[in-house]
Order: sequence, then structure tokens, then C-alpha cells
Amino acid sequence: MGTRRKNTATERLSRLEEQRLIDSVKRGDREAMRALIEQYQQRLFAFVWRVLPNHQDAEDVCQEALLKAMTAIDSFDPTYRFSTWLFTIAYRVALNSLRRRNKLVDADIDFSTFESTGEPGTAEIAESEEARRLKDAVWRAVDRLSTTQRLAVTLFYRERHSCQEIAMVMDVPVATVKSHLHRARAKLKDLLEPVFVDDWQELSILNVAIA
Repeated sequence: MGTRRKNTATERLSRLEEQRLIDSVKRGDREAMRALIEQYQQRLFAFVWRVLPNHQDAEDVCQEALLKAMTAIDSFDPTYRFSTWLFTIAYRVALNSLRRRNKLVDADIDFSTFESTGEPGTAEIAESEEARRLKDAVWRAVDRLSTTQRLAVTLFYRERHSCQEIAMVMDVPVATVKSHLHRARAKLKDLLEPVFVDDWQELSILNVAIA
């Protein structure tokens, strides 16, 4: 985890494929462990960066969180999503890191550096410039949210977590998550509607730009 990540996307596993990997890790399969880490390391880094906007700090938190997760893999409950469990661990490690360093949670973060897609395919080339403009504008707007709102938006729109799952990650009531999302949507609409006046439809723009 000591090298800077390339801007490439990793194809996400199905729940069944992921569970097979987890079962193999529990049996001590190191190749399965490597595959599971590779599946999540970029997504985890992007998530942690929203709390700790420093490359080395985020790297350290990711490494510690992954180590904790792999060490405690036997305690993982498959009735939940692995990403929810892993992000919960990482969020707590990140908060502990902030407390140790006495850093502000709401530090400025440049979200435009995180794009989840790699090189556009043939069918996407015609739309790539517009998609890039859309993504950059949305990330700049997300950057103006509070830390808790940024995390809630990221988990809900990019990771497709439910409010209940986000509540588990952030260790807050579901009602608080819904409040974060409601306020985030309202602020993002104010920020983005003038830019995308022809495209705005109930914040559906977020599903395209953040996914």
C-alpha cells in the first residue's frame, strides 16, 4: 500500500463471489486475502481520504484498517455487506487518528482527484468530456459539504449503502444519516442546479457523477 494508486476501476464482485473469497481467507488462503484486499483498497482509500486529506495519513489508516479486518475476519457476519463492516473499521481508525493528531475533521479536501472510472471505452468516448465536466462540478460541490455529509453522500451514492448500513459505519442513528443526506441534497441542489439547469431531475445527477 506504499505506492500511489492508479486511476483505474476494479470490477466489483457479486455478493456470492465475495463470500467465497471471504470463506477462503478464513481458511488461511493468502491468495484469496490478496484478492479481497485488491478489491477494496482503492475504494477504501477514497473513503478514508474524505476524513484524512493527507496521502500518507490515509495510507496508514487503510493499512491499519485492512490489517484489523483480515485479523478479525472470523468475526465477520455474512448477513451484512463486507464493505459496511470494512468501512466501519476504517472510519473508527480514521477518527482515532484524527484525535491523536488533533486535526480538524472538516479540513479542506479536493474531491476532484478521485474518479472511479478508468479509460473510456468505445461507447463512452463521445460522452467522456461531458462526463468529466459533470464529475468535476459535482466533486467541487461535494467538497463544500460538512465531513459527515460528504461521507453519507459517498456511501449512499457511490457505495450504494442503505441508510441503515451508513448508520452502522458512522455509529449514528438512522435518523441522523437521513438528516445528513437531506441537508446534503438541499445544499448540492443549490450549488449544482444553476450549473446543470437542463439536466437536474431530483438529484439524479448524483447517481451519474458519484457512482
